[in-house]
Amino acid sequence: MTKDKTKKMRNIGFYEGMRDGVPIALGYFAVAFSLGITARKVGMNALQGFISSMLNHASAGEYAEFTVIQAGAPYIEMALIILVTNARYLLMSCALSQRFDPKTGLLHRILVGFGITDEIFGASIARKGAVDPWYHYGAMLVAIPAWSLGTAIGIVAGNILPVSVVSALSVALYGMFLAIIIPPAKENKVVAGLIMISFICSFLASHISVLASISGSMRTIILTVVISAAGALLFPVKTEEVTHES
Repeated sequence: MTKDKTKKMRNIGFYEGMRDGVPIALGYFAVAFSLGITARKVGMNALQGFISSMLNHASAGEYAEFTVIQAGAPYIEMALIILVTNARYLLMSCALSQRFDPKTGLLHRILVGFGITDEIFGASIARKGAVDPWYHYGAMLVAIPAWSLGTAIGIVAGNILPVSVVSALSVALYGMFLAIIIPPAKENKVVAGLIMISFICSFLASHISVLASISGSMRTIILTVVISAAGALLFPVKTEEVTHES
């Protein structure tokens, strides 16, 4: 592939990432706004909230962070709690690492790893072929600043906006989730079945006393490992199929 063609493909991936990052950013802004209200209650200012969200891209992780700050717990406890609540991203990183072109450099892998969120991961992994770091960068460029700004503005605005308005805006995230899972589910019955099974298992796990006591993030990790492992064993993807898609 020539240098000009490589640059063109890189630009296309980057702009497609920015395009797909818009609905993610809208949902992030709404959720982060409500997190900002929580951050204000624990005494954080707008700059602190902005930096927190720029470094921590998970709502559960940030909420846990703010809860620890409010409780006056030590930094080590904060680090452990955020590690547990964000542990699912370790699985996502492993999944993405298997989809990189072998020629992809370490710096690209690190930068992509820094910007992994549920939604950006879903959008990246749903694309056919190898993971394109530039697509990921485009989505990050739009989504992560919106997440950080949402937290900062939420701290400033406090409780000015009605809760119903914030809740209505956050529906964009659910719509975006559907946009990620429906296309592959329509193309592959196995994927559709596994998605339905994951919904059912997630619901049951939240009501079974033994599993309900575990954090939501840890339940997600357990279910992801078990269901994906079962799917891989029962319905393995042939090497020819992977090569064809790449």
